[in-house]
Amino acid sequence: MIAWRALVTAVAALVFALGGEAFAQSYPARVIKLVVPFTPGSPNDVMARLLTQHLAPRLGQPVIIDNKPGGGTTIGTKAAAAAEPDGYTLLFISSAIVTDPAMKGIVYDPLKDFAPVATVNTTAWLIAVSPSLPVKTMAEFVAYTKAHPGTINFAATQGTAAILVAERFKQLSTADMFIIPYKGGTAALPDFLGGRIQVLNPTPSTSIALIRDGKMRPLLITSPARSGELPEVPTAREVGLPDLTLEFWAGVLAPAGTPPEIVGKLNAAINETLQSAEMKDSMTKLGFDAKIGSPQDYAKFIAEEIPRWTDVVKATDVKSE
Repeated sequence: MIAWRALVTAVAALVFALGGEAFAQSYPARVIKLVVPFTPGSPNDVMARLLTQHLAPRLGQPVIIDNKPGGGTTIGTKAAAAAEPDGYTLLFISSAIVTDPAMKGIVYDPLKDFAPVATVNTTAWLIAVSPSLPVKTMAEFVAYTKAHPGTINFAATQGTAAILVAERFKQLSTADMFIIPYKGGTAALPDFLGGRIQVLNPTPSTSIALIRDGKMRPLLITSPARSGELPEVPTAREVGLPDLTLEFWAGVLAPAGTPPEIVGKLNAAINETLQSAEMKDSMTKLGFDAKIGSPQDYAKFIAEEIPRWTDVVKATDVKSE
């Protein structure tokens, strides 16, 4: 009897495996939803839309964006984690996947609750000021804030890595200013252009046009090297703030349990997309750098980023409910 049960179990497992393999071979057979837990028009949303535009033809199925902002990305992230692990619901996420647990005590685990699919891009933050301020360098800005205490407001997106960067900048530069939490960068922009906010930390993707139009003046970029699109902007290291060298990254995750064959198909399609001439050109113009690798590379990268950003959270003591 025991031998018979063992045989039945083995046969059932084989049938399940073969069924799963057949399912993976036919994937994708319908529309894929990419959950983007950020507001429309935000840097991650811009990158996600650019990716899906070029990715869909390679997969042979539409890839639609499902914006689910709120809770500093936790609402959309939790929804994606709870989705069926069939490859038809994916998550486009940034550094938030490693900052959220440290900042908010979030119960999800970025490595246990998701299957890393592919890294997509890296970029950096700018520290940018209103042209109405009579400053052109970081030293002039810090001196101005101290000469005009209590008058400078810095808008940063609450519950995200952006506010950590803002608080870390305030600490390291010793500038006298207030950090004002906003729900998103797009929400702060009207106040910045209207003069109610004097400082922002956008990414190049959402600010290059404003900088070229003279509506925003960048003082530094947090990348390790200067940007090819903004070569005149010094790095944080160059202005004496090496600990502010922090990169902003994004990638695609699937719910835990997604078949490896499907993850592999998605990874190959995303990497092929990132290496296309059209995609490279579009990303360069927006200030993004492609980051190509395997699912295992992405898992390792996330594991390395967790302690790094946890240290930033501890240094700034930023908490978010």
